[in-house]
Amino acid sequence: MLHPHWLETFVALAETGSFTRAADKRSLTQAAVSQHVRQLEQALGPLLIRRPRGIELTPAGHALLGYCAEMEQAGHRLQCWLSDTEPTRGELTLITPGSIGLALYPLLLDLQAAHPGLRVRHRFGPDSEVLESVLSRSAELGLMTYRPEDARLAASAFVEEPLELVLPRGAVADCWEDLVALGFIDHPDGQAMATRLLSRHFPGNPGVGGLPQHGYVNQIGLILEPVARGLGFTVLPRYARQAFAQAEAVRATECAVPVMDTLWFVHRAEWSLTARAEHAMAYLRERMPGALAAGL
Repeated sequence: MLHPHWLETFVALAETGSFTRAADKRSLTQAAVSQHVRQLEQALGPLLIRRPRGIELTPAGHALLGYCAEMEQAGHRLQCWLSDTEPTRGELTLITPGSIGLALYPLLLDLQAAHPGLRVRHRFGPDSEVLESVLSRSAELGLMTYRPEDARLAASAFVEEPLELVLPRGAVADCWEDLVALGFIDHPDGQAMATRLLSRHFPGNPGVGGLPQHGYVNQIGLILEPVARGLGFTVLPRYARQAFAQAEAVRATECAVPVMDTLWFVHRAEWSLTARAEHAMAYLRERMPGALAAGL
């Protein structure tokens, strides 16, 4: 096992380039610095070349220095996880689907701007990635479009989001033939979303697979670009349309029987949430239009 004191001495030696200066920095004797380096080299092989005007790290020495940096970062992350008593300091990790993420991210930036000690790490991902990230604890909080059945996860309803049939401004979709004339702009969830919504909007329709496809986009913020240019229609969750920069160039049609998805906050059930995560959840519930009451 590599003793932490040996590693701290090696980092000081690499940073100062001198046994004398490393000894001063660590409040040790030069003999102690040499002994620490010798213990490391017995375990790992030659770590440095001693020259008249200083030292030079070997490849193994550079590798060990990188390892020390990773250990320091891991220790910092551990402190962030453990320092959960301050709701507005430390790192908040969150992963969400793209549509709701577009709506939440500006709110999270507002929260961070109000509390400089808070660091927000927000990733976009599909439900499968949200599930994996929360289970592996690479993200403390996630949002999913369904309530997971995994007993390791706790879930609470956050907000409802309808699917929308989105057309170019001025286009009509009174019948299936209108959609055929427009063409479909597909995306990673496009076929599934369109099937769910259009089966209610146009009962008995021939199926989404028979629509001419006029484009495919896998970036949530860009899916409506071709729609805005009149190149076709698509089906998306409402928050994606509301976040679109050219919202005036598209329009959503009303569906007599809407398709509504409930979005769920999820986290590991075995461990208490940090104060940061609790605060962020309450903050988002207060500021997100239509958010559901906690505990549902």
